[in-house]
Amino acid sequence: MTKDATFDEGREAPLNLGAADIDDLAVVSSLIQDAVFPVTEMKWRASEHRFALLLNRFRWEDEAAARQRGRAFERVQSLLVVDNVLGVASQGVERSDADTVYSLLSVTFEAGEDCAGQVLLTLAGDGAIRLNVEAMEVTLRDVTRPYQAPSRKVPDHPE
Repeated sequence: MTKDATFDEGREAPLNLGAADIDDLAVVSSLIQDAVFPVTEMKWRASEHRFALLLNRFRWEDEAAARQRGRAFERVQSLLVVDNVLGVASQGVERSDADTVYSLLSVTFEAGEDCAGQVLLTLAGDGAIRLNVEAMEVTLRDVTRPYQAPSRKVPDHPE
């Protein structure tokens, strides 16, 4: 009898995902939970209808393997891009404070008429970024090699 290959035996590759519906976005949201970023890594290019955010994301997809093998937990820099953006609004985000580091909790979509709606980035501490979009088009792409998480811990959410 032969044994099936495990995921751990495969070649690891950087994430490069797209989300065009709510189910896809739920996957992206789970992978960016607890990502951190300074306000300086947030860009809206109005003429291109594009919002981009360079995140230091915890590698949730590797957490179980790291725990099982007793090795360090990892983060990786990833680019979260939302296209078709018509407008951006934020709450609890101080654009003039380059030293503040924000923690991203989730990304969701609130549908409007036709394909339009709002992509909502929820931040820890009651902050939020709302992106008014013509249609949902979100991508998440790892842009660096993984590195050891500075805290050496899994993010925790006390109840």
